[in-house]
Amino acid sequence: MFLALRELAFARGRFLLMGAVVSLITILMVLLSGLSVGLANDGVSGLQQMPVTSFAFQEDVAEDSAFSRSVVGPEHVEAWAEQDGVAEATPFGNTLVNTRTDRGVEIDLAMFGIETGSVLDPEVAEGERLNGERQVVISATAAEEGVEVGDTVVLEPTGTELDVVGILAEQHTFGHVDVGYLPLRSWQEIKAGAHPGSEIPDRVYEEYTAVGVRAHTNAEVDLAAGDERAGTTSLTREESYGASPGYTAETSTLQLIQVFLYAISALVVGAFFTVITINRRQEIAVLRALGAGTTYLLRDILLQSLVLLVASACVGMCIGLAAGAAISSTPMPFALEAQPIIGATALLLVLGMVGATVAVLRITRVDPLTALGGNR
Repeated sequence: MFLALRELAFARGRFLLMGAVVSLITILMVLLSGLSVGLANDGVSGLQQMPVTSFAFQEDVAEDSAFSRSVVGPEHVEAWAEQDGVAEATPFGNTLVNTRTDRGVEIDLAMFGIETGSVLDPEVAEGERLNGERQVVISATAAEEGVEVGDTVVLEPTGTELDVVGILAEQHTFGHVDVGYLPLRSWQEIKAGAHPGSEIPDRVYEEYTAVGVRAHTNAEVDLAAGDERAGTTSLTREESYGASPGYTAETSTLQLIQVFLYAISALVVGAFFTVITINRRQEIAVLRALGAGTTYLLRDILLQSLVLLVASACVGMCIGLAAGAAISSTPMPFALEAQPIIGATALLLVLGMVGATVAVLRITRVDPLTALGGNR
């Protein structure tokens, strides 16, 4: 490390420039990680919070729009309740509505219809749980928009009124829309477009969006066998995220940007050390003529690369976290989580070292005679 540290100190301007580039890449990586997590939370946090292992939708439904196209009935719920390994099967409804509170707050809601007392019935942080018809429990992010316990939510254009009885502790959103939990019967009437006082056909109360399935602890449910028996199409909870509006397109775009960012980081680091190695060719030849082995030189330069990458990445991460903390206080869907940031930083270091390794392998082709004028 002696020669590596001496060179870092002597050519500090050159290495500071390279370190600045790596820091900027790290900042971008941190911000992209936060944006990816934030968009995922804003798109499917309502599904992530659900204590189910899978959803059973209508047979042969399009998986990318299952929540908006699927219709199942009581027979599907009964069939899944009898499936081996299933602890509970319960109906679930989903629809998007435009609402306005009696205090004039306009807010869109993703209405989740559930059976009160079922596994899908959520705990609340403020107010009380659902205990009657025409009630709704809202996401914490909806409360941040100005909706309060005791407000009356009026659905447009039907004029149906729902009483806000509780607020959840965390963010519950679906397709970037705040979630409101309400009794299944009330959801069915809203889904049918019923106006207050209108006559509602009995068939409306036998239609759901999906069957929420919760497996026994440490049990695996055969989804294919269950689908064949019930006549449904099942998706695990994680697979169902793709049916949230815009989720697949958003995550795929950000993942593609991150892939290019990692590739760019490897190329930038590799190009830098390629130029450094070419400029140091004479010095490397002298060291080899003095008896320094190829392994020693490779280890010295790679340790130099590691010091530069780690120091630059740490600086970039600190700046990125500070910028991310500022962004988190804005309405932008952004969330900082340790695991994605640490994983992305580690991958950035690994790819940077790969680029540096490929670049400095030319050391093995430096002829010691170059130092003695053997090339003339």
